[in-house]
Amino acid sequence: MTHHSSPSMPDPQSCRRHLDQIFRAALNRVDPYRAIRSMVCLSGELLQVKTEGLSIDLDLTHYDRILLLGAGKATAPMARAFEELLGDRITTGLICVKEGHSEPLQRTEILEASHPIPDQRGLEAARRLTELVRKADPRTLIINCISGGASALLPYPLDPESSAGVAAISLADKQQLTSLLLGCGAPIEEINCVRKHLSAIKGGRFLRLAAPARSLNFILSDVVGDDLGSIASGLTSADPTTFNDAISIIDRYQLHSHTPASIMAALERGQAGEIAETPKAGDKCLSYATNILIGTNRQALLAAEKQAQNLGYHTRAGSVVITGEARNAARYLATIAREVAVSDMFMEKPACLLFGGETVVTLQGKGKGGRNQELALAFLQELAGWDNKQQARVSFLSAATDGNDGPTDAAGAFADAEVLARANIAGLDLERYLGNNDSYHFFKKVDGLLISGPTNTNVGDLQMVLVY
Repeated sequence: MTHHSSPSMPDPQSCRRHLDQIFRAALNRVDPYRAIRSMVCLSGELLQVKTEGLSIDLDLTHYDRILLLGAGKATAPMARAFEELLGDRITTGLICVKEGHSEPLQRTEILEASHPIPDQRGLEAARRLTELVRKADPRTLIINCISGGASALLPYPLDPESSAGVAAISLADKQQLTSLLLGCGAPIEEINCVRKHLSAIKGGRFLRLAAPARSLNFILSDVVGDDLGSIASGLTSADPTTFNDAISIIDRYQLHSHTPASIMAALERGQAGEIAETPKAGDKCLSYATNILIGTNRQALLAAEKQAQNLGYHTRAGSVVITGEARNAARYLATIAREVAVSDMFMEKPACLLFGGETVVTLQGKGKGGRNQELALAFLQELAGWDNKQQARVSFLSAATDGNDGPTDAAGAFADAEVLARANIAGLDLERYLGNNDSYHFFKKVDGLLISGPTNTNVGDLQMVLVY
């Protein structure tokens, strides 16, 4: 492979600029608008979908109505692509996005709601979407645009009237449980398992409401491994998990005594068979749906790798998926970075190491931050223990592809010798900021934040290490 020339020891700003360019190349690859326009076309009345492993030809004359629906952080550009493709063939359009992630659409109404803690606006959006879906019939085509964030954006508690007299689960109850699960460090798969069993639409229940209408579900994956049952809490796929699993998760994190009584009652009734389980593989409602992945973390990584090579780096896109506690992931990545920095045996330099995934943070303090900023701060703490020469050879970025890392306006943060030097000059105690989960305010004081604004995509997180 031919590499362009690259300075042996560039200045920190050049390193940061390269990391930013690599990150943006990854975002471009998983832009949902571009993805849909490249894989979907209209030939007369034939809607054609072609991906690497799928080919669909759908005759639109078989349908009287087309519903353009969806939810998620990256759903607005997906809807825009279908508006351009289908125009006035769309009978009704309604999507729900995270606050601030709207864009002008012609035929689709956009509702905004809160993420990651659900709110009343999300509940209203879920009700309206459900009303549309309930009225669908065999001559209705549903086009669903689903991206990460839909779980929180569509809170729709089980209906007590159809749930064996279970006490109504309020929005406040779901908000309380969501906060508990996010704060205890439970991975997203476990959070979604519980969500699915408290929802009237998640875990495949959306398809029960839609059947026998045909649905094409275009999905942008923000889940490690691209498990369709976990993305957006599996709105349109079979759910292998059970009420029993949901109760086990609450017990595992010792949340039973803090969980609202209405939620425990619903889960226990479900465990006893008094509430219908979520659809499992083979359920007839699944036969009316086709799920189509349009973008993944792996695709973003490969685009990042190509850009790094164009900038002159020898690359390695990690097969290891970065999950678990952000601080543990930071130690792991720092160990690899140091090995590359001090040894010529591991790989040729300048080197770019790329990883993807999604970590968690078990909250212990009351500061502000997100998992990427926490990971970068923990990486910086590792860096602080190296000698000056080693520190100068490494630059690091951890960032969320949706542009929002936790409840902050930052996508992530940089960690390098310059950030460390600024922290030392300012007298900032890394250990104290980590202990208070206050990575955002730390990096803001040392100009280490990456603020991209909403990116209109969402495929999890990326970690990038440059070594010279």
